[in-house]
Amino acid sequence: MKTRICGTGSALPKLVVTNDDLSKIMDTSDEWISSRTGIRSRHLAVEENLTGLATEAAKQALEESGIKAEELDMILAATLSADNICPSLSCELQRELGAVNAVAFDINAACSGFLFALQTADAYIKTGMHKKILLVGGEILSKLMDWNDRSTCVLFGDGAGAAVVQADEDGGVLANVQGADGAKGEALVVENRKVNNPYVTNSKELSYTFMNGQEVYKFAVKTVPKAILEAVEKAGLTVEDIDLFVIHQANMRIIESVSKRLKVSMDKFPTSLEECGNISAGSVPILLDKVNKKGMLKKGDKVVLAGFGGGLTWGASVLTW
Repeated sequence: MKTRICGTGSALPKLVVTNDDLSKIMDTSDEWISSRTGIRSRHLAVEENLTGLATEAAKQALEESGIKAEELDMILAATLSADNICPSLSCELQRELGAVNAVAFDINAACSGFLFALQTADAYIKTGMHKKILLVGGEILSKLMDWNDRSTCVLFGDGAGAAVVQADEDGGVLANVQGADGAKGEALVVENRKVNNPYVTNSKELSYTFMNGQEVYKFAVKTVPKAILEAVEKAGLTVEDIDLFVIHQANMRIIESVSKRLKVSMDKFPTSLEECGNISAGSVPILLDKVNKKGMLKKGDKVVLAGFGGGLTWGASVLTW
């Protein structure tokens, strides 16, 4: 049995914030942001929370798949910015969807999270433990940003994407690659609450996202092509056989570098970062839903999904649509 994606969905907050909007509240400009990143706008949550966005994305994916919520065996949610530490996003989704028969847990692999969720689902399906699984990747990153740090806050956005996968003999996941390098994890850090008890006194001030952009860039342009090539080779294919590369939307320069190193036209690398920015675990499923809704995927197409980011972590999957 293979793990086939049979439905996708996505949801973004209503508020669209352009680079020009940001230039009115901080020392930046559309030219500075777009020329360095390719990002021109992003969606920021005001009234929305992550559970609501993830629920909407999940409902779309379930509708396309033709699978009812109560048929789901499992819900895997990839996020680093859930509404609560407990209950998990996946458990809140179970409640909202009425997926009463699904086991649910979250995965935190930052921007690689959706890939790790897909590969976890693939392992469960191949062992025969589960057959129908909902995957969600989403973030409310705006709450983790220092909005006085113009070098970082302009890069990120909010949103959620979803996919339903099921056991199928026709098509599906062909090969997976994943990895981590915790020794370089300090390149991208978001601290949690500090220890605070009767025996320890710490500041209750919350920290915000810190990113060493140059280190993350160097990591991405080297690691991502290597992971993709490894996954494609494991699938018994070549990069020329791949119809579409759906990769994490961090920076246009990174995507262009991956394209160049693989010697594959940018025409095969769809993007959403122009209007969404970097949504961490949400970027791959949101982009996948975009290309699916645009009719850019047809049955039998060979597709690469790839994520990379905090941890540091990375993952790539090759699948037949």
